[in-house]
Order: sequence, then structure tokens, then C-alpha cells
Amino acid sequence: MITPDTGALLTVDEAAERLRTGIRFIRRLIQERRIQYVKVGRHVRIPDAALNAYIAERTVPSLREARSSYRKAA
Repeated sequence: MITPDTGALLTVDEAAERLRTGIRFIRRLIQERRIQYVKVGRHVRIPDAALNAYIAERTVPSLREARSSYRKAA
């Protein structure tokens, strides 16, 4: 959960620039509620921590990391 002390609030433009995507992609994430956001009046802001969490959830491990986890079972 995002708390008030999670860092800066980014605009949609800033979030899109940080992810190197278009503004429409960020707006779709917001519309589909796939990323947490904050409503400030009519404006939408994305907490920096929410963007970091989104990136961490979708980071795919390398093949070497994936294989090393299989060997730990033995």
C-alpha cells in the first residue's frame, strides 16, 4: 500500500518519460487500475513508490537466475 511518505508524486507526463513510454500507456494503466495513483482535485499523480513497485513486479529474471533457483530444491 502506498503511504504519504513514499516520495514524490509524478505527473502522467513524468511517469511516461520515466518508463520511456507514451502518455496513453500510463493513462491506460490508470484506467485499468493496474497502477496505484492519487487524485489531487481533477489531477492524477502517480507516487514514485508505485512506479517502482510496478517496475519490480514486471521485471523478468535472467535465464541464469531462473536456473539457479531450480538447483536449490535438491
